[in-house]
Amino acid sequence: MTAEFVEWLDAQLAEDKRIALGATWCEDAGTWRAEPSPYGTPARPTGPRWYIEDAMDDGVITTVDPQASPDEDVAQHIAEWDPARVLREIDAKRQLLDLHRPMRRRSTGSGGGAIEDCQICDHFPAQFPCLTLRLLALPYADRPGYREEWRPSAP
Repeated sequence: MTAEFVEWLDAQLAEDKRIALGATWCEDAGTWRAEPSPYGTPARPTGPRWYIEDAMDDGVITTVDPQASPDEDVAQHIAEWDPARVLREIDAKRQLLDLHRPMRRRSTGSGGGAIEDCQICDHFPAQFPCLTLRLLALPYADRPGYREEWRPSAP
């Protein structure tokens, strides 16, 4: 289970990175911000139209025109999840995955088998994948390949 879990989670992070990199035309443009339209407010009861602009001030990435939620809230949400932030999160998640490496140390007591524990969480002891990594994988539970046995249970 150890190798499959690590490979699966790494593949999810690689997919997130691919999507984030594909969402911008150059690395420096990956930081986005939400701005009210400088071109005036259309006659709308919900207020000004909002758009997302990249860090290069090179134009509008998208005009925000949600049907049910306030334009500003949706624009702020899109800008908060810009490619630059997503790439930072992927880096942090990969560092956590590297820190919480498995180590063989416990005997199963049945014919010399061993259980892999997390080397960071071994004071629990925490069988690999530990709760930290199971929580890290949880946002991807709707993706193909996720196993219910990886779902975290209360410590």
